[in-house]
Amino acid sequence: MGSGTFTSSSYRSYSKSLGRDYDEDSGRVSGQSFEAHEIDESLDPRKFQIRECCNSEEHPNTIPVILALDVTGSMGSACAETAAALGVIITNLYEKFKDIEFCVMGIGDLAYDDAPIQMSQFESDIRIAESLDKIYMEMGGGGNGFESYTAAWYMGLNRTKLDCWEQGRKGIIITMGDEFLNPYLPYKKLNSFVNSSEKKDIETKELYELVSKKFYVYHISVDDKETCYKHYKHECDENWKKLLKENYHVSTIKKLAETIENCIEISYSPDNVIIESNNVDENGGISW
Repeated sequence: MGSGTFTSSSYRSYSKSLGRDYDEDSGRVSGQSFEAHEIDESLDPRKFQIRECCNSEEHPNTIPVILALDVTGSMGSACAETAAALGVIITNLYEKFKDIEFCVMGIGDLAYDDAPIQMSQFESDIRIAESLDKIYMEMGGGGNGFESYTAAWYMGLNRTKLDCWEQGRKGIIITMGDEFLNPYLPYKKLNSFVNSSEKKDIETKELYELVSKKFYVYHISVDDKETCYKHYKHECDENWKKLLKENYHVSTIKKLAETIENCIEISYSPDNVIIESNNVDENGGISW
């Protein structure tokens, strides 16, 4: 997947076709409304086995980016900002990285939500925006103080095939949320939502050690009056920094697009690290 190229003109046409306002000066869009009332079949992990980011003549050196949004109740403002700034983010990045491909994810809470994991295919053209529009903003979550952020790591590790990895380059996972890092993924719930066959809970530290062989992993805590970050600031900063170190960021809504761009630019700076692609299974995952 991932043919074609995202352009500001295609995004303008797409936005206007849906009755949205496109600002010619800034490239931002307003008027989006996430109208889905259930998970879209095209994003349902029970309906697919793998997501591929493949090299082609058009894009010979693909850069896969998983952009995972917390779609629980307190994160509506951040999701809206990501949608509004999507065209700006992608257009800016394509000026520097012409082979970037985006996979959009929606992440909720495995313990409480009906659709806690949603995942698009990797795309490089207007289908990125179409995928974001399909995300079901369940606005759920629970009282456990964290969401299932590491489900994005699990899916990246086990449900993606990346040509870049076979060339010795990592992909990128960026999660965005407002609560602290979940300590584990409950295996029974995980199995039911993604048709996996795990036999025990997936501990976060162990998962990180594996997924970081295949992806640069970032998390952005969104600091906004509508999010819960201020309530969990100490826990968020302490446990995210402990694991991700300099790959943990805090951003306001206004700086969110810039922070996303910075994560990607840092990953593909000239000093980026060549990965060790050992323990690779036939689908591109790493064996436990």
